[in-house]
Amino acid sequence: MTRSIRPVRLAVPDLLGLGLIGLRTRPARAILSALGIAMGIGTMIVVTGIPASSQAALVEELTALGTNTLQAMATPDRDPPAQLSESAVGMVRRIGPVTAASAVANTHTLVRRNDRLDPADGSGLTVLAARLDLLPTINARVRSGVWLTSATADFPTAVLGSVAATRLGIADAPTGRAAPQVMIADRRFTVIGILAQTPLSPDIDRSVLVGWEAAHAELRFDGHPTVIYVQCEESQLEVVRGVLAETIAPERPGDVIVTRPSDALAAKRATEKSFSVLFLALAAVALIVGGIGVANTMVVSVLERRSEIGLRRALGATRRQIRGQFLTESVVLAAIGGLAGTGFGLLTTIGYAVWQEWPLVVPAQAAVAGVGGAVVIGVLAGAYPCVRAARLTPTQALATV
Repeated sequence: MTRSIRPVRLAVPDLLGLGLIGLRTRPARAILSALGIAMGIGTMIVVTGIPASSQAALVEELTALGTNTLQAMATPDRDPPAQLSESAVGMVRRIGPVTAASAVANTHTLVRRNDRLDPADGSGLTVLAARLDLLPTINARVRSGVWLTSATADFPTAVLGSVAATRLGIADAPTGRAAPQVMIADRRFTVIGILAQTPLSPDIDRSVLVGWEAAHAELRFDGHPTVIYVQCEESQLEVVRGVLAETIAPERPGDVIVTRPSDALAAKRATEKSFSVLFLALAAVALIVGGIGVANTMVVSVLERRSEIGLRRALGATRRQIRGQFLTESVVLAAIGGLAGTGFGLLTTIGYAVWQEWPLVVPAQAAVAGVGGAVVIGVLAGAYPCVRAARLTPTQALATV
């Protein structure tokens, strides 16, 4: 009995060796074809990485404006006047998503630079009793001097908002020498700090802040907060806003006004949803152009190497082996371009982010998609040429010799 002869399957190293023949013999054409793929992949990495880093920087700036912050205050023009309870801050802190809560209270007193000025002239400033945890809750910081502490809050000390410091003519709060003083009511308060501008709470800029206990002792403060500042998990902001009034005043929630989420939150969410569709379209066009270049190279390669194909077919190479050779060449060519483009795109993104001092955000999926996309392009671009090469019979191929 005669046994049917089965064609030998090429091992992977042999297949790679055959696939690299065309690249080694025509390096200039291979480089130009791979360059088309590299441009497309590099463009894709850049147009996803740079906008992502820019977006991260913008999100950080918007977050600093208090996108997770709410304010609650008593409803004005009520008869009798509405007041927030002294325990309101503690009740707010028990809301699950709330991460921080603090408060200020209007002491209804006037501040002057010294006792020689008109007692009725408060320079348009407000004297507020402040809790010690106010600054982190409203994302504020001290520009000069120090903030109130548990040691200084019980004594007649004050911290000025940025506008208040300007109106009172106090440039800084020096350390190591006599600190300036201001008159609040008929009592002298020592200025120990000046705040930087607080975009989130402009009312704080026009205020003089004193300790809660000092306001009790020196200014006859009744202990009822005027404004409660709340920080919560950003994703739960609307939920917290919905229950805040009922938590602060369960009997009369209508006596409490809760500010709507910051406009910065809407901007942040719009930023997170936006995407560079135009740039991605340009990257897709570049990829298509690169794929066409690879396909063109492979078609020309088949035409130029018909004699090689015919000789291999005459020596026993199967159509499957011919297809494998040219498909491997196409995939290797595209993969080289993909790796080069991914490296170029990553380096460009990193360099630009560092130059702009942005957070470095390089989408890992973009890098993986870059190389994977190049391989897919190689398969698609090489599909027709490899099938065409495999269909050549030995006589057809050798007829051109």
